[in-house]
Amino acid sequence: MYSYLIRRIVMLVPVFLAVSLVIFLILHFIPGDPVDNLLKVGSSPEARAEMEARYGLDQPLPVQYGIWLSKVMQGDLGTAIVARRPVSDLILQALPHSLRLGGFALLFSSVVGIGLGVLAALNRDKWPDRAIMGGVLLGSTMPSFWLGLILMLIFSVWLGWFPVSGARSASALVLPVLTIGLGGTALVARITRVAMIEASGRDFVTLLHAKGLSPLRIQLRHVLRHALIPVVTILALRIGWILGGAVTVEVVFARPGLGTLLIKSLSQHDYPVVQACLLMLAMAVMLGTLLGDILQAAMDPRVRAALA
Repeated sequence: MYSYLIRRIVMLVPVFLAVSLVIFLILHFIPGDPVDNLLKVGSSPEARAEMEARYGLDQPLPVQYGIWLSKVMQGDLGTAIVARRPVSDLILQALPHSLRLGGFALLFSSVVGIGLGVLAALNRDKWPDRAIMGGVLLGSTMPSFWLGLILMLIFSVWLGWFPVSGARSASALVLPVLTIGLGGTALVARITRVAMIEASGRDFVTLLHAKGLSPLRIQLRHVLRHALIPVVTILALRIGWILGGAVTVEVVFARPGLGTLLIKSLSQHDYPVVQACLLMLAMAVMLGTLLGDILQAAMDPRVRAALA
């Protein structure tokens, strides 16, 4: 198990380098220049050259990438060109809001999704199953930004139950969490249902029925435990995707966080901030993938046997 963990961590190194290179190149090929946002209209070419030299933008792209990557490996994310503050300070200021939003959304989708999946599996091919799967299909195809606007219109504008935007109170978290969590709920419910139906056809379930255990106890105590293996793996993988999905939701609800910081920095062509935000989101996806693989190996004896 320890050798497997070490191999998986080592495999992340080339992935991290490839992702960092793609992020760096894409941003520098986007039309626009952060220096334009800093210089006054009609500034001299000398002033522009001085500004580019100050932030290292006059160097060739390979040199810029090497300098940036070496600083990142040392924990230095650089200085924001527009805000003129350390990028790490901006990230640390925005990250807790995104983590709070993503954490509650993951918790909501886990609890509600597993509950709906179990209910659908226990009522296979009956009306509760069809109703839940119909709602799951609707939830999985609904864009998050559109769902956020609909929830805002109903529960904020019409009913006045929750704030329209901001992050000043706990109630302001409800609608953004629902917006992100409903999509994950659909995925978790569908996987839980399929996994439980598949586990119900295994030989150990037949043996438990032969021993006289009640069907409900078999489903909730034994079948569900086996069905949770793929569910936990999917939930771990969704850690990074939830943070990425929070980008549009934070903008819709005008919440502080990585998403708002990323969109604002993109409009200003502030390369260091955008690179840091994208790198944080990419690392969240990679760490979620690693966590999913570790949990699957820890929960599934067959995987551990294959690794032995």
